[in-house]
Amino acid sequence: MLKGGNILLGVTGGIAAYKAAAIIRLLVKEGAEVKVIMTPLAKEFITPLTLATLSKNPVLVDFFDPEDGRWNSHIDLGIWADLFLVAPATANTIGKMATGIADNLLLTTLLSARCPVFLAPAMDLDMFNHPATVRNIETLKSFGHHFIGPDTGELASGLEGKGRMSEPEIIVKEIVEFLSKKKITELPLRGKRVFINAGPTVEPIDPVRFISNHSSGRMGIALADEAAALGAEVTLVLGPVSLSPAHADVKTVAVKTAAEMMEASVTAFRDCDIAILAAAVADFTPETTSSTKIRRGKGEMVIRLKPTEDIADYLGSIRKSGQFIAGFALETDNETANAMGKLKRKNLDMIILNSLRDEGAGFGYETNRITIIDSNNNIDKFELKSKGEVASDILRRIISLTG
Repeated sequence: MLKGGNILLGVTGGIAAYKAAAIIRLLVKEGAEVKVIMTPLAKEFITPLTLATLSKNPVLVDFFDPEDGRWNSHIDLGIWADLFLVAPATANTIGKMATGIADNLLLTTLLSARCPVFLAPAMDLDMFNHPATVRNIETLKSFGHHFIGPDTGELASGLEGKGRMSEPEIIVKEIVEFLSKKKITELPLRGKRVFINAGPTVEPIDPVRFISNHSSGRMGIALADEAAALGAEVTLVLGPVSLSPAHADVKTVAVKTAAEMMEASVTAFRDCDIAILAAAVADFTPETTSSTKIRRGKGEMVIRLKPTEDIADYLGSIRKSGQFIAGFALETDNETANAMGKLKRKNLDMIILNSLRDEGAGFGYETNRITIIDSNNNIDKFELKSKGEVASDILRRIISLTG
């Protein structure tokens, strides 16, 4: 089932490291090419020689080969892999992955990987349930990483509980199923040009102050990463945020104001096949902007605002035959009716509804809960998920409507 597939196995320093031998054996049996990276501590639990013999490839631990000084390129490894499995994944490695620490070859390769990442956690039950570990796992899920287990059972500490690494047969079965499905739908957006806008805009009052909103851009960035992973040529018009796409093939156009967002969006839209309008564009901007800081006075200060151009409305009016446009609606009341009205008014094909009344959804969260409404008034509600998973749901629906 995995013939021709390249699997990178990361082994970290936990007692469950001995199960890596069985994982390699099963992956090789399925036809995969397996390369192994171990953390230095993992060598205390199982020898590199054992894993090298089973994988038929040298096991890598250090950045340089200690014998000849040859560099073990984490970049080449990350590009080579079709899937990166970390098993066991200790609390320490999960924590470092969540914060971008790269102090060994395994972690450095992870940051260079362009492929799906799977983790099989293994740790004591109290470590697994610790708020820091819970937070780190949620962070990694928001990156789009996949988790297998852990299972409940007897732990190395002698305690019983959740934290035991899943058995090798279960881990390999999930990988086989994932890659089999991926092959069926592999790169369904190849040859498609996808334009996405995301993030807030900032409307300057003076050189110091501005009008904006709480958008982090996380949802739009997740959509850009997922679309690129599905083979699309992606242009992301992105307002001022602290986040950036993880996928190397996403072309990012940075903007600040609503006017800049409008100009860049129109340019990107002209040649696109699919447009996803996820940006939280300011509806109003100051009539005038002071070139110097406005000093505080004794009385009130009035700022006159004028409406910005409606990007979705304009793009809906100039769309060409065959172009698909999806928009977002963030609502606080009469959510479905308001979203359906926006869908029709702006000549969209699909709208993604968020409600600020849903806990864990909207601005500032790593999760989202959406309702998708299409131009045929089909309404589908989704559960609360990571924004990476939500991006996958949205793009799957777009693919089904444009295929």
